[in-house]
This record gives sequence, structure tokens and C-alpha cells, in this order.
Amino acid sequence: MQNANKARFSEMQRLLEIMEQLRHPDFGCPWDVKQTMESLTRYTIEEAYEVADAIASGDMQDIKDELGDLLFQVVFYAQIANEQSAFSFDDVAKSISDKLVRRHPHVFTQKGNLSEEKTQLGDKALNAQWDAIKAQEKRLKQENGAAKRPGIESSILDNVPKGMPALMYAQKLQKACARVGFDWPDAAPVLDKVREEVEEIQQELDIKHQAEAALLSEGANINGNVAERRGVNNPQLGNQPQHDNQQAIEEEIGDALFAMVNLARHCNVDADTALRNASNKFAKRFKGVEQLAAQNGDKLTGLSLDEMEVLWQQVKRLDVIQ
Repeated sequence: MQNANKARFSEMQRLLEIMEQLRHPDFGCPWDVKQTMESLTRYTIEEAYEVADAIASGDMQDIKDELGDLLFQVVFYAQIANEQSAFSFDDVAKSISDKLVRRHPHVFTQKGNLSEEKTQLGDKALNAQWDAIKAQEKRLKQENGAAKRPGIESSILDNVPKGMPALMYAQKLQKACARVGFDWPDAAPVLDKVREEVEEIQQELDIKHQAEAALLSEGANINGNVAERRGVNNPQLGNQPQHDNQQAIEEEIGDALFAMVNLARHCNVDADTALRNASNKFAKRFKGVEQLAAQNGDKLTGLSLDEMEVLWQQVKRLDVIQ
């Protein structure tokens, strides 16, 4: 076991040394040298998604490789911070180790050693303990922040990272507000809200179509955007100059998506997982359409939408049978 530990530590040390060499101002790699924490974030997000994709594929070799790529991102940030005398990789490891021990008092003693007493906690008790410890950590963090930034009020939403993927960000915001009671009582009114938001999308689309029809009837040259024109007699807008309402459509679709995330949460469904599964199902079925078309000697570009729909329904029936 000791030899295995030494091997693991030696490989970790090797990775840290490789990173340090890559960042050497004179002898390193020019691309690595010019990177900043800000420039790396998009690569980190990309690598995290590639880990998720590898796990979905079930290929252990691929998972190992992608986890290595993600680990390299952590090492990269730590090297940049170390160059700025902010923190080192060891500091990062210590921070997460301390946090894990602190948040698992049912597993570790106060000194951080493995507890000899077996503690059985149910899911409800574990969640309550976890939330209590996180709340205490948050209070300490806010107190430290208040000391550094006096006069600035804190919010329960301050700890929700804005850089999260949109679905996850919406879900985290909703969960944070739910903890203080700002939430729907159950799924029924949320479903009503979804219907309301969809109806508002339809209203904006109707306004857009009416404006375009009016402009066409005037012989205007429509280039895809409804620019400000002469007054359009629209009962919902009056005889005021008509503007492009694309931004309003986007806003209403955003509201509808936010409501759908809320509905998923109230149905105990992770919105990101649900959408990912739906997307994977769509991709699988579309590939099936491509295969059926190829078997018939056809290319999708040569088929009408109705013909492709026939193939789509065939693939769906095959899914049901399987």
C-alpha cells in the first residue's frame, strides 16, 4: 500500500513539475505562458462536459483520460496562483480536505481522524446536518466579507455562481429562495405558470406576425427584422410606430424556460439531466432516420419534411418495440 501511495504522489508531483515547466517565462510553452485564470475558464467548462460525456459512454479508458484533462485544469489554476503568491496546489488540496472533514462530523472526529464510532444517519438527517454546516460556513464567510466591505448588504443569492450553465443556475437560484419560503407550494401552480408563459410567447409572436403582414401589405422590403415603420394599426399596440419585438420574444422564452426548470424541481427532476436525456434521445432517433434513409438509397437533403417525418415515426416505433 505504501508503494502505491508513493507512486501516486510521485505522479502528482510529476504533473506539478510539468505544469511549472510549461509556464516557465523563458523555456516554457508560449500558449501556456500567456494564459490567465480568466482565459482558462471556458476550457475548464469544456473539460467538465467531456468528463460527463465519457461517463455516459461507459468507456473507462476515456473516463480516465478526461479526468486527467480536468485535473490538469486545477493544476493550471494553482500554478498561476502560485506565481502570484496567492496559493499553491497544496493549499487547494488542504482547503477541500478540511472542508470534507468539517462537513462529515459523522465520519471524522474533531481532529480529522476516522471516527471509531459507527453513526447511522438517514437521508433527512444528513441533509439537515449538511445544510446547517454550510449555513455556518456562509455566516463566517459573510462576516469576513463584511469586515472587508463594510456597508454592503449580503444576499442569500451571493453564493450562487453566475457562471454556471443556465439551467443549473436557474435551479440553484430557485432552491436558494425556497429555503426561505419564497416558493410555490406544489407543482400545480407551477404548471399553470408554464402555461401562462407559453401564452405570452404566443402573444409576442402574434404581434410580430401582424407587424410583418402589415409591412408586406404596404410593400415594405422585409429583411428579417421588423424595423421602425409608420404606425401599424395593432389593437394591442395602438397606432404607435412598430418596433422589432425580438427582444421581447427572447425574454418571454427565457421566462418560460425558468418556469420549466421550476416545474422540474417540484417534480424532483434535475432539469439539466432531463434535457440532456431528451437531447440524447433526439440524437439517437435522428441517426436512425439517417440510417433508414441510407438503406432506402436516399439522402436527407433530397427528402421532403413529410418524407423525413415518416422515417422519424418508424424510428419511434422501433424504440417502443426495443
